[in-house]
Amino acid sequence: MLLGDLIKGLNTRNIQGKLDMEIDGVAYDSRKTRQGVLFVCIEGTVVDGHQYINDAIENGTRAFLVQKPVQVPEGITVIEIEDTRYGLAHVSDAFFGHPSQKLNLIGITGTKGKTTTTYMVKSILEAASHKIGLIGTVANLIGEEILYTSRTTPESYDLQSLFSDMVEKKVDTTVMEVSSQGLELHRVAGCDFDVGVFTNFSRDHIGPREHATLEEYFNAKSKLFKMCKQAIINIDSEHGRKMAELAECKVYTYGFGENADIRAAEIVKKTAYTYFKLISPWGTTEVETNLQGEFNVYNALAAIGCCCLIPGVTLEHVKTGLTNVVVPGRMEPVATGGNYSVLIDYAHTPDSLEKVLSTVREFAHGRVISLFGCGGDRDRGKRPEMGAVSGNIADFTVITSDNPRTEEPERIINDIEVGVQKTSGKYIKITDRRQAIKFALENARDGDIIILAGKGHETYQQFKDKTIHFDEREVVAELLEELKRT
Repeated sequence: MLLGDLIKGLNTRNIQGKLDMEIDGVAYDSRKTRQGVLFVCIEGTVVDGHQYINDAIENGTRAFLVQKPVQVPEGITVIEIEDTRYGLAHVSDAFFGHPSQKLNLIGITGTKGKTTTTYMVKSILEAASHKIGLIGTVANLIGEEILYTSRTTPESYDLQSLFSDMVEKKVDTTVMEVSSQGLELHRVAGCDFDVGVFTNFSRDHIGPREHATLEEYFNAKSKLFKMCKQAIINIDSEHGRKMAELAECKVYTYGFGENADIRAAEIVKKTAYTYFKLISPWGTTEVETNLQGEFNVYNALAAIGCCCLIPGVTLEHVKTGLTNVVVPGRMEPVATGGNYSVLIDYAHTPDSLEKVLSTVREFAHGRVISLFGCGGDRDRGKRPEMGAVSGNIADFTVITSDNPRTEEPERIINDIEVGVQKTSGKYIKITDRRQAIKFALENARDGDIIILAGKGHETYQQFKDKTIHFDEREVVAELLEELKRT
């Protein structure tokens, strides 16, 4: 593809050099540059790609997309634009032939529920014989092929490359989690969303490397609803109603109130299943899902709305797809061989922890044991809030480490303890997460339910000097074997 065609539509500030050169690759990492590649210089919070222009030239690269003036030798083409993150998305979309236009593309945003809703959508659409692509926190999927991922929403070049692979492998519908950072940093710019979903909104992702304020966080999420053709929005909250007003497309609302287009009534919660009556523009029926809790009824309503907008999907497909949904790391049971239960969940905000603990409280026959920590280098304000939530709902709290990153784990634990101390809840502090889990298992009684919260699908722990393998499913199995021997 000619460089001039690749940048067509970009608002350029300055062009130095020729545009009629052939481009056969795009890179945002200088280590992947070579002759024939366009190097897009991204100015990040840690690394500035502009500093590696000379390295790229040594590798044979002769074309650069920049967002500030740079000095280069004669014969090198430099195109200056306002924002190279947006530029990367633009040229990547063009380079791969606009692949998202060849898919039914569903984007799901919100503080919580994104992962579960994507898996619900996948299950329903597979019941309707669609071949599905899924992009999200746990993994990227092309049909049954699993591609593990390092971030919720991939960088724009990687995303467009993934779309292109999906098109080539005959995927017809892709459902993806769209993070606030993915929207703010233009990772999804150029994506042709058929449906956008807003699940809910609460405090999260506030910090030096994320969003400065809740308002900024909300505004980032609102960008999805300026990019999609139709929207499915939860209006059982003030933020949802505001998002519905801001949306620049056809909106279907969902919730429990009679003013919602897609709503649930007559909810019945059992230990293994949740039942509800679905009332929607596509008809009324009884729905059963193996996922517990009212928050999963909301997720189901969002998934139903998405799927019913895809041609050929019926309420029978909805009922079949929702009967048995598997979501890694979301209320995921781990076998113990005893008369108590262990559940692994990704809950890592005050709101999500409250929902998980409250749901478990509804069907627990014994005590509810809450084990969690908080991530380092992230919003300190939510730590005491999570402590208070656990202290108020759980019978016993084990405060431990999550991903402390560059912070001292004890400092994070002490922040959480402040919240627990404001309640009458009993607790213990154990810094080492493995030892904390061992304590919970050793002290479990018949009928107890232990919630290992915060890690979910993650298989690692991040410290200031290292990242270690840490899969809680493996840890529980190993500790149970160790305890059996002793």
